[in-house]
Amino acid sequence: MNKEIATPKRTKEILAQHGFSFKKSLGQNFLIDPNVLAKIVRTANLSEESGVIEIGPGIGALTEQSAKVAERVLAFEIDRRLIPILEDTMSPYPHVKVIHQDILKADVETEIAEFFKEGQDIAVVANLPYYVTTPILMKLLENRLPVRVMVVMLQKEVAERIAAGPGSKAYGSLSIAAQYYAEAETVFTVPKTVFVPQPNVDSAILRLTRRSEPPVQVKDELFFFKVVQASFVQRRKTLLNNLATYFQEFKGKSDVAEILTKMDIDPKRRAESLSMEEFAQICNVFHDVVNTSK
Repeated sequence: MNKEIATPKRTKEILAQHGFSFKKSLGQNFLIDPNVLAKIVRTANLSEESGVIEIGPGIGALTEQSAKVAERVLAFEIDRRLIPILEDTMSPYPHVKVIHQDILKADVETEIAEFFKEGQDIAVVANLPYYVTTPILMKLLENRLPVRVMVVMLQKEVAERIAAGPGSKAYGSLSIAAQYYAEAETVFTVPKTVFVPQPNVDSAILRLTRRSEPPVQVKDELFFFKVVQASFVQRRKTLLNNLATYFQEFKGKSDVAEILTKMDIDPKRRAESLSMEEFAQICNVFHDVVNTSK
């Protein structure tokens, strides 16, 4: 029986054996608690017929836990130095494939089609590098990959922002962008003490369950996300001030106020108080205004 990779002793042995040193620029923090890793995998509700995509497998601690349950595991690792280590640690698991590639540059759709069975249940299960969490998540969501769920570990504060609802300080354009594609919930927190090296902040496990269709209907998705972003540009400012700045070449401040009032939306409200439905309403109306003004 193989000793689990994620114990502090085994992790230390593997790193020493391969002369591996951590690269701060890659946000490398390896988990050294098998119980936490097993709990992450359980959160994805995998079956023995499931496929798993992992980003940043490191020395394979989480990969190993996924491989124990799932039929196939596809891992993307950016650090060339980790490839021979993963070949070694993953040798007991022939159903694991490691690709040396930056996930942000990878053609994930093609890799999925080639590696997984058609119609296979697929989950993303990953401990994401903190410095690049948001771009990775948004790429996976925007590409509308055939993925049922994403269970990812990330900085606690970022997880809270993604899962936040209207009226909270954490709620913002990132919450709306992520929740447009998936239902988001923070499942549990992970203390910084279970990592090596220890990060400065606590982490959280975020579960994103892909929606079959967005919760709101918008006329132009790109326009919708841009307007939402513009509404939060200066959080302390009113919706009116932020939108008047964004639409200044089309409408004056009083026109913007009038349009919002006609929608029964108080121009003095702040963006953080608006639901996604209200943002969709605003965007659809302003989409028509902008296109008739051109």
